[in-house]
Amino acid sequence: MRLFTALRPSEEAVRHLSAALDSLPEDRLADATEGLRKFRFIPSARWHLTLCFHGDDADPGRLGARLERKVAAVRERHPGPPRLRLAAGGSFRGVLWVGTEPEDASDEATIRALVRAAGADPHDYQGHMTVARWAAGRPRGGRLRGLLDGYAGPWWELGEVTLVRSDQGEGGPVYTPVRRVALTRRTPGRPGSNPSA
Repeated sequence: MRLFTALRPSEEAVRHLSAALDSLPEDRLADATEGLRKFRFIPSARWHLTLCFHGDDADPGRLGARLERKVAAVRERHPGPPRLRLAAGGSFRGVLWVGTEPEDASDEATIRALVRAAGADPHDYQGHMTVARWAAGRPRGGRLRGLLDGYAGPWWELGEVTLVRSDQGEGGPVYTPVRRVALTRRTPGRPGSNPSA
């Protein structure tokens, strides 16, 4: 079992990026992935923006309670959930990713505060979401990164931060939410006002 804290893109953002990846010309994709062994796109159900990895022996109860406290403090300092979109992309060893773009400086500050609340260093954080992996080989030139040049998805408002458990399954990792923490203040007595349930 591994734990990480993440943000989930909106359904509209997922649909938009899925359509963009599905519409990549086959010859361009083949050229960009030439020499990469076992190149594969990640199923959209697993897409997420990692804020912090917590390791194999982290305590989910303790982490969940800490996340609740820290995000509550972020809500006090940064009223209103941040807005962002998926935009452009890049690659590093074995990974193709799409980047993130906050709508304005206030949203950028809120996201960095959420990174700190999750337990990571906001100065080292580069928002990105893995969309493909490969087992071996190096991309030639910038052709792989270029697959996402100019991409910009729809804006969305972040609704929650999620502590996630990752277990290895036969078809890859299985992600299970452990604790959901809302980025808007709860309204007492309203249905569905307990996002951590």
